[in-house]
Amino acid sequence: MKLLTCHDLCISYNGQLVVDHVSFSLEQGQYLCIVGENGSGKSTLVKTILGLVKPQAGHIAFSNMQRKEIGYLPQQTQVQKDFPATVFEVVLSGCLNTRGMRPFYSRKEKDLALKNLELLGIGNLRKKSYRDLSGGQQQRVLLARALCATKRLLLLDEPVTGLDPVITAELYSLVKRLNQEHHITVVMVSHDIASAVTYADQVLHMGSHMLFFGSVQQYRTTELYRHMTGGCDCD
Repeated sequence: MKLLTCHDLCISYNGQLVVDHVSFSLEQGQYLCIVGENGSGKSTLVKTILGLVKPQAGHIAFSNMQRKEIGYLPQQTQVQKDFPATVFEVVLSGCLNTRGMRPFYSRKEKDLALKNLELLGIGNLRKKSYRDLSGGQQQRVLLARALCATKRLLLLDEPVTGLDPVITAELYSLVKRLNQEHHITVVMVSHDIASAVTYADQVLHMGSHMLFFGSVQQYRTTELYRHMTGGCDCD
């Protein structure tokens, strides 16, 4: 069953067409990497899936889920990095969309936040100030927050930007584990072609229009892949 379907999307940003007639679909449990050069519409496409940007044409459909059930890990800004809250408070805020009009979080939501902190190996940080954490720790906190919003679909926009290679590899492995062991569908925007073909099973290569969509195995055989990697096999 298709979890997410994007059909013939056209999206403009600041009056300029940045996504031109893009169509693709994902089944539950798949892992898609959206790659492409700067300005190719990757982040705009993700924001449209989230409902933050309205498409000029085309439509997006979800099966057995609502938009508010998407877990989203955006690119971090300096303001977000300096956010004055405890780790637990940041993670718990991932339950906001499902809390509705209730003024307080339920015991169930608090237990979910604690569960996701432990799942990502940061339960010991729950009382610490978020802004005092390292970049890698902050990304784990934000990932735990995103998990509080979803059991089905995670959208991650350049989640390893600014992280060192060791922490980057750890985060990629963590996301892959969530995908494989918890059957969470993953859509990740990345500039890193090598990691895309290592961790994902589907690739969408953007260039405003769709240059490629298909399996990693198919992508490896394309001239586009060889051009982007300089002929490197990138295993």
